[in-house]
Amino acid sequence: MRRKLAAGNWKMNGTGEALTALEAIAGAHPAATVDLLICPPATLLYRAAQAVSGSRVRIGGQDCHAANAGAHTGDIGASMLADAGASAVILGHSERRADHGETDAQVCDKARAALEAGLIAIICIGETLAQREAGQTLDVVCAQLAGSVPDGIDGTQVVIAYEPVWAIGTGLVPTLDQIAEVHDTLRQQLIGRFGSETAEAIRLLYGGSVKPGNAAEIFAVSNVDGALVGGASLTAADFSPIVTALEQAAG
Repeated sequence: MRRKLAAGNWKMNGTGEALTALEAIAGAHPAATVDLLICPPATLLYRAAQAVSGSRVRIGGQDCHAANAGAHTGDIGASMLADAGASAVILGHSERRADHGETDAQVCDKARAALEAGLIAIICIGETLAQREAGQTLDVVCAQLAGSVPDGIDGTQVVIAYEPVWAIGTGLVPTLDQIAEVHDTLRQQLIGRFGSETAEAIRLLYGGSVKPGNAAEIFAVSNVDGALVGGASLTAADFSPIVTALEQAAG
């Protein structure tokens, strides 16, 4: 059985004061039966890891460079994230793809670096509204999956997050049938490429306007192994009910 994962992406939000919210999340789930991950901005990584030390919450980064070290001003190597206390890193988020022009090949290179550093690579894929309306969703996400995920992976060290770009931060959410169609297709693509044993170990998360009010129905969809949550992960009041819904879905 794949262990469910509730991951929070704080994006470019949070200073030292936000650590109280992180501590509240950890305190609300001292015996969580699902994996919990919060990805704060890089400035908080070390302090966040210290704040939740001994709890069920793990800390992750939001990006890393494909190189481990070198002349890359402003960038962060995967081993640096690990050194700061991270156990995972988000890669290929649609905001990175759009704002920084990241390609599938670049995301794949970053994923290799993350895996070499012992981090779980959370690789994001998803279609735009125009692509959805043009009936291109499955072609787009399958191409991103093929191009962004490295060969020879350990299924327990890679997580795929399906985040339709048009649903991120908009309040819009695909229908449950649309989510199921994508997640089921992704699973079959992974089986075809890596074989059943590896593919069945890879967790598939849904992300895009996940809230306490819709989490339970999303988690009931086939091949949804958790969520990558944006704004609703910034406070325990919003994130905790999502975690509880996932625990209930996990049985």
